[in-house]
Amino acid sequence: MYFTGLVIAVCTFLLIGVFHPIVIKAQYHFGDGVWPFFLVAGLAFVAASLFISNSIVSALLGAVGCSCFWSIGELKEQTKRVEKGWFPENPKRKKR
Repeated sequence: MYFTGLVIAVCTFLLIGVFHPIVIKAQYHFGDGVWPFFLVAGLAFVAASLFISNSIVSALLGAVGCSCFWSIGELKEQTKRVEKGWFPENPKRKKR
């Protein structure tokens, strides 16, 4: 049997679970202006995935890159959630 697809699926699922709190913490501490970091990181991970011959590692690097790209939009959504009062606002950061 081949477990490559299952391993990639489980790891991708875990990555999504890891990126959710990363987005929340990043928005809390830095605001949604930190999106360029996610863009650069996403580009770096996707580029790295193109040069890795191991299919599992390459797929996971691509998944991390795409999770970084998805996080850019989630930062904006998280800001809206904070404005609605669903998540706490950082009192130490100035409002725009």
